[in-house]
Amino acid sequence: MMDLVHHIAHTGWVTLFDVLPIAAILLFFQVFVLRRVPPKPKRIAVGFGYVVVGLTLFLVGLEMALFPLGKTMAEQLTAPQFLGGDALLGKVNWLDYMWVYIFAASIGFATTVAEPALIAVALKAEQISGGAIHARGLRLAVALGVAVGVSLGSYRIVSGTPLHWYIIVGYIVVIIQTAWASKFIVALAYDSGGVTTSTVTVPVVTALGLGLASTIPGRSPLLDGFGLIAFASLFPIMAVLAYANLAEWLLRRKVAKDQTGEKDKNYEPQTDNGTR
Repeated sequence: MMDLVHHIAHTGWVTLFDVLPIAAILLFFQVFVLRRVPPKPKRIAVGFGYVVVGLTLFLVGLEMALFPLGKTMAEQLTAPQFLGGDALLGKVNWLDYMWVYIFAASIGFATTVAEPALIAVALKAEQISGGAIHARGLRLAVALGVAVGVSLGSYRIVSGTPLHWYIIVGYIVVIIQTAWASKFIVALAYDSGGVTTSTVTVPVVTALGLGLASTIPGRSPLLDGFGLIAFASLFPIMAVLAYANLAEWLLRRKVAKDQTGEKDKNYEPQTDNGTR
């Protein structure tokens, strides 16, 4: 119990010093540049305390639960006893790790949906766009992209194929999508790739990659264990651009259908003598 208290106190102290520079910069510009006293300073101070406490407990929870759980699940799913068959003889192929891909996709989707940074960006996008961009739809699109990316990244670790080929091909696809996408969604799509690599997703996905590289024969945790975050950043961009293109296509189809219906409604057939 005392070890836990000491760990929380140490994490809180480190978190406080990590957050203090941000508060100092904001306060400096507010007082010395804008020359205005911040409104409701007591409320801001209390909120700052909440931020430090919340981040402290969140980081402790990640270190004690999510990070070890991700690594343990990767080790158990790649154990020869779980794979069975030829795996017990040391003979496996990438199809034997199907549950690894499913777990990677599931954990990538779940962590992204719970990502606080993504929630904030999605809510702001819905607010600024006047409801044209739905926060839930954006979050689901990003989460689906992360799920596909982490699953494909897990396959890369299992197969041992070079990382850079996946990234090169992925960004070529992103460039093609960008050329066809609406200019209003491009910036948001690129930001969506960045906000996924935050406090919830990174520890779990990193633990998964290191766990896979540590347990799969012939893989190096240093060379093969990292790289999943790159997939988690790239594929959300592709997913959001695809989501925007699909939504725009459905909207054009609906408008065209409505216009066709109006024309049919206003059409009056002529009689044989040419009169109506």
